[in-house]
Amino acid sequence: MSRTLYDKLVDAHKVCDLPDGDMLVYVDFHIMNEYTSPQAFSGLEQKGLKVWRPEAHLSVVDHVKATRQRAPHNAASKLLIDNLEANCRKHGIAFYGLGDPRQGIEHVVVPEQGLVAPGMLIACGDSHTTTYGAFGALGFGIGTSEVEHVLATQTLRYKRLKTMLVNVEGALAPGVTAKDIIMKVIQVVGAGGANGYAVEFAGDAIFAQSMAGRMTICNMAVELGGRAALIAADDKAYRASGQMTFDAETWASDEGAEYDSVFNIDAAGIAPLVSWGTSPDQSVAIDGMVPDVSAETTPKAKAALARALDYMGLEPGQAITDIQIDSAFIGSCTNSRIEDLRAAAEVVKGRRVAERVNAIIVPGSVFTKLQAEAEGLDIIFKEAGFDWRPESGCSMCLAMNDDIALEGERLASSTNRNFEGRQGRGARTHLMSPAMVAAAAISGHLVDVRDFKKGTA
Repeated sequence: MSRTLYDKLVDAHKVCDLPDGDMLVYVDFHIMNEYTSPQAFSGLEQKGLKVWRPEAHLSVVDHVKATRQRAPHNAASKLLIDNLEANCRKHGIAFYGLGDPRQGIEHVVVPEQGLVAPGMLIACGDSHTTTYGAFGALGFGIGTSEVEHVLATQTLRYKRLKTMLVNVEGALAPGVTAKDIIMKVIQVVGAGGANGYAVEFAGDAIFAQSMAGRMTICNMAVELGGRAALIAADDKAYRASGQMTFDAETWASDEGAEYDSVFNIDAAGIAPLVSWGTSPDQSVAIDGMVPDVSAETTPKAKAALARALDYMGLEPGQAITDIQIDSAFIGSCTNSRIEDLRAAAEVVKGRRVAERVNAIIVPGSVFTKLQAEAEGLDIIFKEAGFDWRPESGCSMCLAMNDDIALEGERLASSTNRNFEGRQGRGARTHLMSPAMVAAAAISGHLVDVRDFKKGTA
């Protein structure tokens, strides 16, 4: 019987079926951060339990991590970091903390350190754990009670999902990136269109992507509502994971495998995209316009669009390229890898950030930062007027550290979410690729990066 990649991964990790129809699955690797783990360790303490397999867990400091300096920026952050370090020391769990050369954003660090491979099941108290699907692995976010359960038993209660296939066929036009692919998919499928699904990405445009591009796509698949994202493991995935044995048949869907839902997207029709609203599916091509409320057909849709327009301070019919920005941010688990920094540097080189724009770059890990500096990318950014941060962390992706946008501040951002208040109370976020963020920083407004490559901007 033909099986999907998702079903193969679930079946390979099933311990047993449970009476209520769920199952128990074995977790190969579990990742924690300082923000979502404290209550789980407290639960272990109260029950008198120990961590069953300490070597199958990793803790990383990233969410509340300051990026201007190494020391915590306030007492609350210090408490969270110190608490995690103490718990890891007590239970013998690897800890990438302040000053550790392996520290960084968890979903950048784990692939970088060779800790993910095709066929694995990875859990983490963070929704963007879907990132690991780029390797043909099953990754998903879990809640605090589940963190406690996996620490104690290395297993989780799990409900099998429906399956969705998204084919992106053909070749991308120059200047179009993995970020544009996934933003197009979110636009087509909808922000909640994959609720209850595991989403598999396939097609020429997907397999042409580097591993960094594939991670960007799988990372943002959660914005579709999908609990898992997958790409079949090919030679690129095996090599990136350090696995020299290439078994394409094992961690790929069988020919003839059936899916509950299928979407087909023409890669040639994808343009650089920019979000205009307060949900990742509210986006348009860079040469488009802010939509009109009258275009919506239901009262609920009209109300949602009107609220987004009001929050974002935009007018229907306004050209996207007329939108001025105050800040530009390149970072996050979505787009802070060395490939992202190189793409941004290519746009920035020999240019200057617009006078009134505050431009920030936070490399996704200490290793990425050192690699970028060895290539001279930091010099390119600094000479252009970017703030090259000395420390790595989630930074301005979410208002949980010292990088918080001001009320009404408008940002071009390489992050994954543009919800109300995501980067700060009242902050207005426009999602786009790192190269597009770099172009906006130079121009002072949203702009088509392809014009920079042609030398017409």
